[in-house]
Amino acid sequence: MAVIDSSQSVDGEYPTSWTMRPMHRLWLQQEGLRLLEFYRASRLPDGGFAPLDVNGALAEGALADTLVTARHTHVYALAAIEGLPGAASLAAHGIRALETVLRDDEHGGWYQRAPGDSADFDASKQCYIQVFVALGAASASQAEIPGARQLLAAALAVLEKHFWSPESQAYCESYNRDWSQRADYRGANSNMHAVELCLELADVLADNSWRERALAIAERLIHRHAAANDYLVVEHFHGDWREWRDCNAEAPEDGFYPYGATPGHGCEWARLLLNLEAGLRHDGHDAPPWLLEDAQALFHKSVTVGWHTDGHPGMLYTVDWQGLPCAGRRRHWVAAETLAAAAALAQRTGEPAYEAWYRRVWDHVRDVFIDTTRGSWHQELDAELAPHPDEGHLKADLYHAYQATRLPTLALAPTLPVAVGMPVDAHTA
Repeated sequence: MAVIDSSQSVDGEYPTSWTMRPMHRLWLQQEGLRLLEFYRASRLPDGGFAPLDVNGALAEGALADTLVTARHTHVYALAAIEGLPGAASLAAHGIRALETVLRDDEHGGWYQRAPGDSADFDASKQCYIQVFVALGAASASQAEIPGARQLLAAALAVLEKHFWSPESQAYCESYNRDWSQRADYRGANSNMHAVELCLELADVLADNSWRERALAIAERLIHRHAAANDYLVVEHFHGDWREWRDCNAEAPEDGFYPYGATPGHGCEWARLLLNLEAGLRHDGHDAPPWLLEDAQALFHKSVTVGWHTDGHPGMLYTVDWQGLPCAGRRRHWVAAETLAAAAALAQRTGEPAYEAWYRRVWDHVRDVFIDTTRGSWHQELDAELAPHPDEGHLKADLYHAYQATRLPTLALAPTLPVAVGMPVDAHTA
């Protein structure tokens, strides 16, 4: 059978989606609550959140991490909107840290973590980090968390002044601390999450121009570069947006800048394109046909090159430019984004093959990633599904796993902070 064969179903007939079945919805809800409870322990008394170990404990002397803090703020803000007691106070805790200990009061912008006393402190300003600060602040604004709207305005000001390029219609990557030097590098990953941010801003701020910006970024990175590369997403570029295919050729397992293509990002982009299409239509605008076409092609390519292709279960982390296995680690976020994309495509097209993928990947996640003994999900495994030696001792990320429990049951638009606050009967997924 082809990887995506719309003539095949799961049960012989066109199946009722799992997302419409009460048992599955209950299971997703319970798994989401389990994750939210586990990550309460990542709260630092002096401000912000930090990564947990496999047992759900903070490291001795842990410092606030900006990415973890911003993502936790986003997630607990969503939970607060939905009415979870205690979630608003955790979101507020994140907002306070982003306003203070994680912010560069002298030069502006946000560090990657609280400075502390470490000699190896990296004071550079990363677009990826600023985007997630804004995302956390946007969700917290929707949740009416004190200080969130002021923080959002400040984060957007930094992104507009230093990172957004009207000429290239995309975001640049990084600067040194005082903004005097800009890196000669452009990244697809930071721009992908900028698309996520833009879609959320369009809903939270009721400003459709943010969707137009998201469309411009997607057109460059997906409809131009990925489509010309048989839908393997090109991750790295020089400062003038020339493709940099051999970037980090010796580091295929790098956590943020790996060599080659990342199938998980292909899936993540596929979902975002469908969210963008639905948002444009919700606003009464025409949506380019390529949004759906490219979303389907991205997913097809990603699971074709990524699923079980090295002889071991699950989705690979990276592949080379021929689509051959490159880095064999299994990262939990790749599985989370694969099933979220499958659910979105199943909802958008009604094709049963996407429902089959949704079920297949959730079965894999339940069997391999979910830690029912100690909590949360195993986040870094090797090809043999043992803890990865580099990061298998950590459970840092709530964001990807939690969104995997929420996105499948919601319509493709509006975005999460608005959607989770809508009456249950308004959800059409």
